[in-house]
Amino acid sequence: MIKINTISNNKSWKNYLTNPSDFIQKKIKNLNRRIKTYKRKNIYCTLLLSGDREIKELNKKFRKKNKSTDILSFPFYNKKNLKVKLKKNKEIYLGDIIINLNKIKNRHNKKKFKIEFNKLWIHGLVHLFGHDHKKNKDFDEMQKIEKKFLFYID
Repeated sequence: MIKINTISNNKSWKNYLTNPSDFIQKKIKNLNRRIKTYKRKNIYCTLLLSGDREIKELNKKFRKKNKSTDILSFPFYNKKNLKVKLKKNKEIYLGDIIINLNKIKNRHNKKKFKIEFNKLWIHGLVHLFGHDHKKNKDFDEMQKIEKKFLFYID
C-alpha cells in the first residue's frame, strides 16, 4: 500500500486545494485499489507543497541549479535497488517530492489546476519508483506508467 505524507509550507495552496492532504489521500486510495503489486507492503513518501523560494533553494542545494522549477523528486533508490528492497522489506521509504504552486497556477486556471497537479505528483511518484527520462525509451516507459496511474486515480 502506497502512503503519502503531505506537507504544505505555503498557505496559498489552500486557494487551489481546500485540504491538500485529503485530496492526495483520496487519489492514493484509488491508486492502491488498482495496483495490487504493493498490497502487502507499506510504501511511504513525502510530498512537500512549496512555492518558488523554497524549491529554488532545494534545486540549488541538491542539483546546483539556481532557479525555480515545477517539481523535484529525490528517490532513495534506483530501480534495481528498489526491486531488491521490495522483495526483502515490508516497509520502504521511497523518497521525497516537492511541487511548486507558482509554476502550476501560472500555467492554468483553477479548473485545470487539479489536472496539472495530479500530473506533477504522479510524475514525481514514478521517479521515486526508480524511473527516469534520460533516454527516449525510458521517457516512453515512464509516460506509460504515468498515464496508467492518472487513469487509476480518477
